[in-house]
Amino acid sequence: MNDSILPITEQPLVEHPKSATAAPSISRKSVAAAVAGNALEFYDFVIYAYFAIYIGKAFFPVAGEYGSLMAAAATFGVGFLARPLGGVLIGAFADKAGRKPAMILTAALITLGTVGVAITPSYEAIGIAAPTIVVICRLLQGLALGGEIGPATSLLIEAAPPGRRAFYASWQVASQGLAVAVGGLLGVLLSLSLSAEQLASWGWRIPFLVSLVLIPLVVYMRKSLPETHEGEKERSGSAIVGEVLRNHKKILIIGVLLFASIAVASQIGNYMVSYAVQVLKLPAAVAQSSVLIGGIVTFAFSLLGGHLSDRYGRRVTNILPRVALAILIVPLFLWLTGSPSLVTLLTVNAVIAALTALFGAAGIAQVPELLPIAIRSTGLSISYAFGAAIFGGSTQFIVTWLIAATGSAMAPAWYLVGISVISLIAMRLLPESRNANVQQ
Repeated sequence: MNDSILPITEQPLVEHPKSATAAPSISRKSVAAAVAGNALEFYDFVIYAYFAIYIGKAFFPVAGEYGSLMAAAATFGVGFLARPLGGVLIGAFADKAGRKPAMILTAALITLGTVGVAITPSYEAIGIAAPTIVVICRLLQGLALGGEIGPATSLLIEAAPPGRRAFYASWQVASQGLAVAVGGLLGVLLSLSLSAEQLASWGWRIPFLVSLVLIPLVVYMRKSLPETHEGEKERSGSAIVGEVLRNHKKILIIGVLLFASIAVASQIGNYMVSYAVQVLKLPAAVAQSSVLIGGIVTFAFSLLGGHLSDRYGRRVTNILPRVALAILIVPLFLWLTGSPSLVTLLTVNAVIAALTALFGAAGIAQVPELLPIAIRSTGLSISYAFGAAIFGGSTQFIVTWLIAATGSAMAPAWYLVGISVISLIAMRLLPESRNANVQQ
């Protein structure tokens, strides 16, 4: 594919030659297997954010009102740092050996990371070994999630019926919303069932242990997945990565910026639990309910975004919700900080989740559609993982630091505005991909 990407007004419609090989059919069970794994891995990754306050107190006894939370947020970011490595290694493995073995590998890695976080004793019990183990577990989780998006999304796009690719790919984002909702529901139930002392002492570990029951089921389901790309076993992983970097670097860079706004908006939504408790001084149960609503809204609007993207095109579904979010987020935060309550918190989180889901569904289809099948998993994994690592991984730490340094509760809103503007500039350079032939 030509690496030259012109502004959209000068860019011809991207259409690959017709492939002699028809796309394999994919059953609803296979779609469920693909997205269930993504949901579970994302659940394991994000529940750390929901319970960051308690994890910080358990493993990072740092002085100051925001000290432990900042340390926990920094460790949350460590998981993002491992995403690019997972994207490169597992993404290339999926292009070399096939989508299915890569997806089974990511499920195994996330299991190791989750077990570690769930059973590691506190700092008070084993000292410096506690935060060290947690950091290693976060690295494993990040490695797995960095390598998950590329092969799973590639499989869905390659096996989707004509005219339905964005809708099928949108299940990836929708499954993340499902993970957010389940995590939020557990958070609400735990907050209502346990005292603050019990939640801080051991209650936060329960959601990690719950996921361990489901992982064997996901691995079993993934063994029955169809294979949409047999791979090029004679090529090394380094050769595949080299081709991506040489011939498709402009798409990768634009993809990183596109996924940056998705990552930042998503992480600010996840951060609202800590924000509500630490900054707005709302009860823990109220804070956790915002995540539950955000997850439900993400699930619904992701599927809507996929449908709209298939009907009207990727670009319009990518751009308009980003513009709306950049315009609305500051007034929404002014309302929230001026009148913190259950209603204002749920409303703000729902708006963030809805708009992010709309452009997230379009973006998760547009980038891989612009890449050839032989390097699609690697290219998507790199773009997504670097966007998430550089921007998403630093979001919670940056906004916590900004709030502490400036004393302004508006920091998350202004940070999101800045990232949205950058991503809109990038979108100006990304061509429409609705009619691309993804079997080439």
